[in-house]
Amino acid sequence: MPRRLVTMSQTIEKRVLLAAPRGYCAGVDRAVIAVEKALELHGAPIYVRKEIVHNKYVVETLSERGAIFVNETDEVPEGARVVFSAHGVSPAVKQSADARNLVSIDATCPLVTKVHKEAIRFAREDQTILLIGHEGHEEVEGTAGHAPDNTIVVNSPDDADLIEVADPENVVWLSQTTLSVDETMETVRRLRARFPHLQDPPSDDICYATQNRQVAVKKMAPDCDLLIVVGSANSSNSVRLVEVALQAGARASYRVDRHLEMEDAWFEGVDTVGVTSGASVPEILVRDVLDDLARRGYETVSEVRTATEDLMFSLPREIRADLKAQEAQRAMTA
Repeated sequence: MPRRLVTMSQTIEKRVLLAAPRGYCAGVDRAVIAVEKALELHGAPIYVRKEIVHNKYVVETLSERGAIFVNETDEVPEGARVVFSAHGVSPAVKQSADARNLVSIDATCPLVTKVHKEAIRFAREDQTILLIGHEGHEEVEGTAGHAPDNTIVVNSPDDADLIEVADPENVVWLSQTTLSVDETMETVRRLRARFPHLQDPPSDDICYATQNRQVAVKKMAPDCDLLIVVGSANSSNSVRLVEVALQAGARASYRVDRHLEMEDAWFEGVDTVGVTSGASVPEILVRDVLDDLARRGYETVSEVRTATEDLMFSLPREIRADLKAQEAQRAMTA
């Protein structure tokens, strides 16, 4: 069913507010393309440690093309190719891959790599690093692994009240890149109340895309009877968007992997539905949700844009080298 785009100033009986920006960030796009290019260049199978990004549809689609997802490098046959996910890995993981003679492709998001470098620097200065993030998340494990003797993970604002450090005057905080901005700053506030000498990182660690998606949701939420977030359950930034929506005034908010998970009961008495998606969600899944909403009578879509994203990252150097070698081979045989 066709949809028409209108301005927000018009009064609509049943409408959709569509967040912009939404979906893939530059780091996710780079990581997914890295796996696709590896498959094109070298054929299946290509092994991937953990999920390349936290999205069920992306993982299933790449699996169908020949990617094999494993939990650890010791599950990869010796000498095979393995891609490290966008969330990053610790030096110990890279050493394990080298010990098995694996051909590693590092698809770590450059913004996560920036945090790794900060952790290494602060550890060299013998500072205690308070890493704000969710213990067990791949990104947190990777960052902590770069400075294991200096890092304490702070899971929540409440945890900030329990942290003990060896030298309260030599403390710095870093954060997982996909957290709620508001919750992170509340954690920092409570840490600083206990440790007045707490240092800030040299730049904001929370990903630009995470912040942009949260800002768009905050703008939309007060006008939404229901706000749908497209994203997987293990996607930290997608889960945070639901929390942000409710805190910002949406009457209800739910996360779905696919449009088929939407329930009829959610739409009773609902005139305005907001739609957004996490930073690891392909646009096709959002379009499926919009098509489903159109069938439910929500045919008019108003875009709510709060930022324009044009950042792009180059592909991992291993993929660039392979592409260059392929071009050289073609030139020789032409």
